[in-house]
Amino acid sequence: MASPFLFSREDLPFLQIRQKTGRRWCSDWDKVLRFEVKGGFAVKGATAQRKRHFRLMAVILICLLVCGGAFGWFYMCLAVPDRLKLIVREEGSFRFPLPSCVTFESESEEVALGNGSNIPEGKLRLQPAAPVRLYGEKKGSYHVGMKLFGVIRMKDIQVEVVDSSFAIPCGLPVGIYMRSDGIMVIGTGEVEDEAGNVVEPCLGILRSGDYIERVNGKKVSGKEELIREVGMADGKTVRLGIRRDGDLKEVELTPVLCQDGSYKMGAWVRDDTQGIGTVTYVDPKGGFGALGHGISDSDTGELVDIEGGELYETQILGIEKGQTGKPGVMSGVIYYGKGTKLGEVKENTAEGIYGTVNQHFLDSIKTDAIPVGFRQDTHKGTAYIRSNVSGEVKDYEIEIQKVDYGSIQKNKGLVLRVVDEELLNLTSGIVQGMSGSPIPQDGKRIGAVTHVFINDPTRGYGIFAENMISH
Repeated sequence: MASPFLFSREDLPFLQIRQKTGRRWCSDWDKVLRFEVKGGFAVKGATAQRKRHFRLMAVILICLLVCGGAFGWFYMCLAVPDRLKLIVREEGSFRFPLPSCVTFESESEEVALGNGSNIPEGKLRLQPAAPVRLYGEKKGSYHVGMKLFGVIRMKDIQVEVVDSSFAIPCGLPVGIYMRSDGIMVIGTGEVEDEAGNVVEPCLGILRSGDYIERVNGKKVSGKEELIREVGMADGKTVRLGIRRDGDLKEVELTPVLCQDGSYKMGAWVRDDTQGIGTVTYVDPKGGFGALGHGISDSDTGELVDIEGGELYETQILGIEKGQTGKPGVMSGVIYYGKGTKLGEVKENTAEGIYGTVNQHFLDSIKTDAIPVGFRQDTHKGTAYIRSNVSGEVKDYEIEIQKVDYGSIQKNKGLVLRVVDEELLNLTSGIVQGMSGSPIPQDGKRIGAVTHVFINDPTRGYGIFAENMISH
């Protein structure tokens, strides 16, 4: 039987052995190799330690593989949007940054993969190394499957086949006034009661983002009505009907009598918002889209729930140029009045504000409608911003630097840079108030400006046109 021991005492006559707790070590190898003496022979005690190291490395490697696989899966799913749009009987070409192991399968004969107008019974698979080409035979909503190795289902892509659409790219600045749907709570604060004590009646009862709709069962539509109803309670507990995160609920609080003789709840509230923005487009029915992003409360940062609003004429009085770390801004005056009204605001969404314009606004438009381009029509390179920053509507040259089909934030699918010298001299790039400026490319409206880079005013983000019209 072969001996399991590696060394005998005779093999190490030149090493000094020292005794410690019943075990012996080679003093010259103390820091490298340990020996355990058994039956007159030395065994290599580092073997168990090496096994532990091996197991630890194996666990680390497995964890890295699992994390890498999960990240790869997540990345590939994000690289392809959940929804695509096609013009009926027109081919759309998409380039997705995916490995060749990912395949696509059409699940309907009305949507073909490749160049054909229909596909045979079964499913056609296409490797995404080349552009993925889709063709829609009939209008409707269909599905294309995305699989790993042609077997593992990764996601379903909804393909909407629609008629071509046209809209007028505007680029006109307007004054925007919107009324909140309920009285928005900005936050709570301290008040000084009649005795001089500092109290906070709303603490823990109301919170930022709540909307007050009723006081003691009576509907209130503005700050003045809220103040009046609270005062009429004469210090008694009031019941507030509020909307929180879309849910209706009722809370109670007791206003305090202050030194000026009024009753206060200790809450900061707001019932409207206003500002200057740019109308992106007007469709043939008079519907408009603007901004490319929603209007959020300046204090809470939350999207404002609106009851309605109006568009008004505005005059740009000056432009503060953008600087590194400080975005520029267009400043102006909004003319409120019956004769200066331009339209109605009906929706405030994450992709922009929407409503209808009146004839007064339509009469001010001097450009024609152009086709709406989808994301597959958008590419890197030369495009334009249509804006009225100089006092007249003009197209300024930009460079689209990035097209992100699967951007998590819908209004940041494009990265652009201003290269037009006239616009750079006028604004240093993109300034606040230009949000919503349409982006034409190759004769189609493919998007709109939404944000400026804080550290580089020449660069900014844009939203795909299809995201705005699909709000």
